[in-house]
Amino acid sequence: MTGKMHNPVVLAAGGSGGHVFPAEALATELAGRELRLVLITDRRGEHYGGALGNIDTYRIRAGGIAGKSLAARLKSGPELAVGTWQARSLLKRINPSAVVGFGGYASVPTMLAATFGGYRTAIHEQNAILGRANRLLAGRVDRIATSFRNTLSVPDAVAGRVLYCGMPVRSSVIPMRDVPYPVLDDTCRINVLVLGGSQGASVLSDIIPQAIGLLDDDLRNRISVTQQCRPEDLEKTRTTYDRLGIDATLSDFFDDVPGALAAAHLLIGRSGSSTVAEATVIGRPAILVPYPHAIDDHQSFNGHALDEAGGGWVMSQETFTASGLSGRLHSLLRSPKILQKAAVCARAAGRPDAAVRLADMVCDLLDRNGDRRAA
Repeated sequence: MTGKMHNPVVLAAGGSGGHVFPAEALATELAGRELRLVLITDRRGEHYGGALGNIDTYRIRAGGIAGKSLAARLKSGPELAVGTWQARSLLKRINPSAVVGFGGYASVPTMLAATFGGYRTAIHEQNAILGRANRLLAGRVDRIATSFRNTLSVPDAVAGRVLYCGMPVRSSVIPMRDVPYPVLDDTCRINVLVLGGSQGASVLSDIIPQAIGLLDDDLRNRISVTQQCRPEDLEKTRTTYDRLGIDATLSDFFDDVPGALAAAHLLIGRSGSSTVAEATVIGRPAILVPYPHAIDDHQSFNGHALDEAGGGWVMSQETFTASGLSGRLHSLLRSPKILQKAAVCARAAGRPDAAVRLADMVCDLLDRNGDRRAA
């Protein structure tokens, strides 16, 4: 199929990396198939790079509702209405062959406008439980792509429209799948990578240095930590590591997370969808600490999916104490075979072809009897 046969495909995405990374991965794959693309996002989508930065982009109003106060909801309602009207006008001008949404409130106005206008539509869910935005849209769209095989809260009435694609990851992640798990024995350096999600996580900066400091000297002295911290936590965390004599590289942003993950023996982090997907595609074991205030507790579901696959271990933030983590680290780092087996299980759960499968689904949607609203 050549993309020249079709009107543009509109991608509706914005907000955090969990919503944007799969949109970028799909854009890369569809561009390679010569499909024309347009991005509709919200005000936060100012400086996207990669494939998203190379396509026509329109910004509309959007308003989040889930998890907000009554006053915030009253303010967001008109924003959503204005955004839907803006999106409807844009779609009439673009006349897309399909509109694909990636969850989050930034996608809702465009996806609502697309369903009202009768365009072909699909949504992608990044988490192990259908998010509220996608739950609102599930009964209206033609296709629902999921990142996890058993995604919760999918209405029974739409089960026939669901396709398990996996979570598309950034293109820089895929080559790291061929990097073998680093050698781990009783004498080598132990590389621990700490990721706190798009905003960092202060609890990781507070607990992890203390936990490593409680380890036996011979084990502690072999550990090298690469850790993402919130900017305001950098100096404090660095001081703690220095005081304990622990080798640590700290930053609020790393240019090459895939490379750092490939070099790691163990990941410690939040269980956002992108983190879980990248850990499984590359095949690295993880201790996951779900963000306790995530809407619908979706990070817990993500983490437990990896735990059940044998690729990691979940620690709730309540049990994520210095002594508790130190005990877990001691048992894992003293048992290389456990970590090596978990790495194998994590890799087996990965879907490096997720972007291809998602693109195939979109192309199948396009090929059904031609464009629904051909000009």
